[in-house]
Amino acid sequence: MIAHALRDAGMEVIYTGLRQSPEQIAEAALQEDVDVVGLSSLSGAHMHLFPKVIEKLRELGLGDVVVIGGGIVPPEDVPALLKAGVKKVFTPGTPTSEVVEFIKQEVRA
Repeated sequence: MIAHALRDAGMEVIYTGLRQSPEQIAEAALQEDVDVVGLSSLSGAHMHLFPKVIEKLRELGLGDVVVIGGGIVPPEDVPALLKAGVKKVFTPGTPTSEVVEFIKQEVRA
């Protein structure tokens, strides 16, 4: 749903599919020269996956790539994710227009 909303807003979206490792995600970001990586976790793995992706991006020299997260993320986990480098966490019910505007603002900056 988010990918469709971003495409409808004129953004190029590269969807890598489910169950990608942090290494695979970071490598895809490098190969595709992305500005933003969007991660979604419905399994509760966000506290491991999101920071690990950020770590791998930094190892590849992609520390300036904006990382956003979403999915089933309990509110009490959000501060730790932000501290780890996630720019914004979007929870269920967030209007897609809010995600689109956030990305536009971050990429402009």
